[in-house]
Amino acid sequence: MLRAFHSNWTRPFFARNPGGEYAVEPFELLTTALSALAWRRENGPIRMICDTKAQRYYDALGLSFLWDEGVHPLLDAVPEDVNPMAFWAAGKLYALSAMPAPCVMIDTDLICWKPLAPLLDGLDAAAIHREDIMPDIYPGPEAFRQTRGFDFSAFDWSVQPLNTALAYFRNNDFRRYYTDAAIRFIRCSTGADDVLTYMVFAEQRLLAMCAAQKKARVTALSDLAALFGGEQQGYFTHIWGFKQQMRDEPALYEDFCRRCAARLRRDFPDAAERIAQIPALAPYFG
Repeated sequence: MLRAFHSNWTRPFFARNPGGEYAVEPFELLTTALSALAWRRENGPIRMICDTKAQRYYDALGLSFLWDEGVHPLLDAVPEDVNPMAFWAAGKLYALSAMPAPCVMIDTDLICWKPLAPLLDGLDAAAIHREDIMPDIYPGPEAFRQTRGFDFSAFDWSVQPLNTALAYFRNNDFRRYYTDAAIRFIRCSTGADDVLTYMVFAEQRLLAMCAAQKKARVTALSDLAALFGGEQQGYFTHIWGFKQQMRDEPALYEDFCRRCAARLRRDFPDAAERIAQIPALAPYFG
């Protein structure tokens, strides 16, 4: 049995949409449902770690039942000086810092269709895939001019970053070492002035660096070509690279949502009946 968690920190949404009403797009709600339900069927329990605004949103929609270990508003405690524009995924790291190992951190837009345990034997940690070190996304330490007091020299900059759309941690020692380093970097970078490089350093490059530093046994479970080409034996679906295309093409958006609804009806009929009652999602079940 593998315990997993989703996370949702809404402060970045409100930073981008001051005074707006919080909402999650229909395709994201449908993949969230498939992600949680498929995990429960194939792997074990799952919880949502979020803030109070997200908890109220899921409660109001009637989706809190998706997480059999409950919805936990722990992310209200994320410090106010964490920059939600630069560190839009900081909630994941704070959630992981509160989640005991062994555990799996999984994004709401990633679905794991099969038992994961057979891929994890003998590992201390794992992530969905490696990332190439492209200088505009993963620059060297000289790019982090707004960071004060973080020791960049302690790490090996040659290791390829690990994408954490799905990440496994076997023990608490390494989980704490990584989250402590990542959160320390975030707290040392309150004036961060880039919306990409600071976050992916904290979340993805530091994971690989910490693994190298601790000589942790870590691997990538897939690669980009297999993940987006459908050649990873049906283990994973990750829609990150498909989102903007759907937003740009309404017919593609509707087709994707209808396929998600059909999969929910086929695989999880009881849950699908409840999800189909949500006004924003009901049209896709018709």
